Amino acid sequence: MAPGQKAGPALFLGLELATDQLRASIVDESLELVGVECVDFDTELPEYQTQGGIFTTPGDAYTTPIDMWVKALDFLLEKLTRNHDVTRIKSIGGCAQHAIVWWKSTPIPSFPALDPRLPFHSQLPPNTFSLPNTPVAQDTSAHTHALALEALLGGPDLMAARVGTCANASLLAAQLLRVRESWTSDVWSRTGKIQLASQFLASMIVGEWVNMGESEACATGMWVHTGAGVQGAPGLGRWDEGVLEIVGGSREEGRRIRTWLGDVEVASGRKAAHISRYLCERYGFEPDTIVTPFTSDYLSSYLSLCPSPGDAVLSFGPMDTLITPAQHYLPTRLYSLFPHPAQDASEKRRYIAMLTSRNADVPRALVRDMYTKSWSAFDRLVAIVPPGGSIGLDDKLFSFWLLQGDSYPLSHVKGIYRFETGIKVNEFRDLRANPRCLLESQVLSFRFRWSKMIATGVLGSNINRSRGNVAQTPGPPTPQGQSSRSNIASSLGLSFDPYDYSPLPARILVTGAAANFPSVANLAGDVFNASVFMPSTQVDSAQVVPHRNAPAAGFPGRASLGGAYFARWIWGKERSSAIGGSSTGRGLGGFEDEIRRLHGKRWVASGGTPLRTNVNAPPGGNGGSGANSGTSTPYGHRSGLGSTVFVEEEEDEEEIEAGGMLASSVFAGGFADRDLGRDISRMRTLTGSTLDTVTSGGSIGAPSTAFTTPDLNAGAGSPGGGAVAPQTTTLTPVTAMPTSDAEAQIGLAKVAEADVDAFMTYAAIVPEYCRLEGMLCKSLV
Repeated sequence: MAPGQKAGPALFLGLELATDQLRASIVDESLELVGVECVDFDTELPEYQTQGGIFTTPGDAYTTPIDMWVKALDFLLEKLTRNHDVTRIKSIGGCAQHAIVWWKSTPIPSFPALDPRLPFHSQLPPNTFSLPNTPVAQDTSAHTHALALEALLGGPDLMAARVGTCANASLLAAQLLRVRESWTSDVWSRTGKIQLASQFLASMIVGEWVNMGESEACATGMWVHTGAGVQGAPGLGRWDEGVLEIVGGSREEGRRIRTWLGDVEVASGRKAAHISRYLCERYGFEPDTIVTPFTSDYLSSYLSLCPSPGDAVLSFGPMDTLITPAQHYLPTRLYSLFPHPAQDASEKRRYIAMLTSRNADVPRALVRDMYTKSWSAFDRLVAIVPPGGSIGLDDKLFSFWLLQGDSYPLSHVKGIYRFETGIKVNEFRDLRANPRCLLESQVLSFRFRWSKMIATGVLGSNINRSRGNVAQTPGPPTPQGQSSRSNIASSLGLSFDPYDYSPLPARILVTGAAANFPSVANLAGDVFNASVFMPSTQVDSAQVVPHRNAPAAGFPGRASLGGAYFARWIWGKERSSAIGGSSTGRGLGGFEDEIRRLHGKRWVASGGTPLRTNVNAPPGGNGGSGANSGTSTPYGHRSGLGSTVFVEEEEDEEEIEAGGMLASSVFAGGFADRDLGRDISRMRTLTGSTLDTVTSGGSIGAPSTAFTTPDLNAGAGSPGGGAVAPQTTTLTPVTAMPTSDAEAQIGLAKVAEADVDAFMTYAAIVPEYCRLEGMLCKSLV
């Protein structure tokens, strides 16, 4: 770039190491989007032969090559240097998927010295790492090790009280335990340091070892968070020596793990370091460029949305998550709890509570393939089938698709369970109910767990949860009202009143590909009786590719935007301090307040112009039927649990044919395959797309063939004896509804309204849902 072009306002870079891509978003001082770059692992690094950025094997193993990340970083930095003036970048933030990097002991204790004449890839070859292919967030191979650790610590309640979380396959402690017990001993013996992927990415940018942030340390299963210190200051947390000893197998190995992990950075509201000399000399960055603490992708996505205390962020992806602000540190087995990743030292300590479900994209894609063969038909069935799968009040249908090991209370439950009129059945009489019943089960699970979570008091008072659709009288509820709700709950066998929506979120902020379906957005609003908002970047991206979790070309990832926003906030604080004033004195307070202030300032200055949602994106258009979309799945061709599902369907089809029904339709109501957009002439593929926000991923390149299922009706004749002509229908994604200025100026668009009548319908379903889930948890089914 010519020297004359190197002048201009400050820019801020956000990096995101997702499952399928390495992404970058650039914003200016007013948080307007000015640049988007990405490196797609499948298409731009085909030599690694990944599918959706990962390797899948039959079973529960999902891994990715660390060497691919290193090479992708070279490619991304070259793109940034070629297309943007990097000398204007004043601060860099970032995040990464949940994964572990195992460094060999050779370059320890100092970070490897790098020659600016050579790229990263040539100086950090694969043998730099003791475990070249590392498990990613979708991997559940450590599930049994997590349960064993939980048992050794006394069960989920005692484990949560001790280390802030209960067993799940993503715990760093469980992954370490699995490597020690299941892998060859040389992997363990050759290791000199371990880092989370976010630390790894930050270390590459800084050129020295970067410590783990406390928000991520609380998710390892080995960190003891002590809460707030004096006057709300961060407490002095520590690594739990007892857990380290269990994971290492001895006290000596436990101490060794402690040295691998390093120290934890408790304060998050300050810069981590300056950019490395290597990047300055090779790519032209300025030496005073600030590098902020990096964090997890789901927390960075959360930051990009600036949720209020009454909001909940519902993200659909390989793991569905519901994240909300919390005021107190009260760890229980019901949820995961993290310190807020962007806090000023002067603030009262804040936290983030998260509910997760691993059985997310995989069951949705499987149900799509079994019953509809396209996302458009899936969406249409969810829209036309009544709540609960039937019109009647006493014959509601329920299904639980628990294909992967999940966390408490379903950690020991695995299988597919359907219930009709309260009785377990192999299949519903009306097969059309399957898509809606699956989604209802997934969203109702969050509704049920939210009510149990809020009863603990972790979210604080309810005064900020004002409901826009129903007038409410401020002030505490009367004793008579409390007694009435308690009586209703007791009569239904619940600990909460399912008809009381006042404790529920005032707004639902949705992300992920499934939220692009109008029926899904409406369902979320109905179950929680809340308006549903989506980032405008995703609304516009969905018009191009509606069935992908990853953003369309030219659109930013939410996690990378969160990193750029965080970089802007830290830079503003550092600049305020440098000129002699406190950050608070110049109006720079908490992260969310400052980001809203900047958005509001830009909104006024631009005359109410919405935020830019893309940079040089292709024109909007429908992305097709979604034939090659879905998610990577651990199930091979007609093997394991998946084969049971398909066998059941074949048996049902034989019964239908024996009953004289058309072979070209598996729907009892007379829908033909062509009416539902079903293409019976080709194989159906589930891709390796993963989530764009709370868990990153999703390839926009060539589809994966990780899981291909044959069309069960392929070759079936039509009533006239001829073949049914292939036909696809397009998925019509959500579109923005009229949105208030308060939401529009921070980049949100309303996509669904609250509906009290629909909420009451689901409130009537909640008791039976809770009863059936309880039976599953107690192994009574």
